[in-house]
Amino acid sequence: MTTNIKKEKRIRRKARIRAKVSGTAKRPRLAIFRSNRYLSAQLINDEKNVTLVAGTTAKMTKGTPTEKATILGAELAKDAKAKKITEVVFDRGGYIFAGQIKSLAEGARKAGLKF
Repeated sequence: MTTNIKKEKRIRRKARIRAKVSGTAKRPRLAIFRSNRYLSAQLINDEKNVTLVAGTTAKMTKGTPTEKATILGAELAKDAKAKKITEVVFDRGGYIFAGQIKSLAEGARKAGLKF
């Protein structure tokens, strides 16, 4: 391994998850990316390689990062319902299911997405 071990480990975890998780038109993949400042999420149909719904916390100004993640999850669920999507496959992107990732998932579940 090179000097950037932490990043390489996350990429390996992400690859393991992606080998098992795939999105379809009826049940798209809810993919998450977390940078140092923001959180991004999108619903992806892997069969056609199309992003159906996307959102980010970059434009949000108030609240803690965890609160922003909850709001982002609710917004994604609302946009997904507008496109008649009720079930998704959750792809945490190699991140630990805690903190912002967990609050995004809880926000999406409270707003009506099933996974």
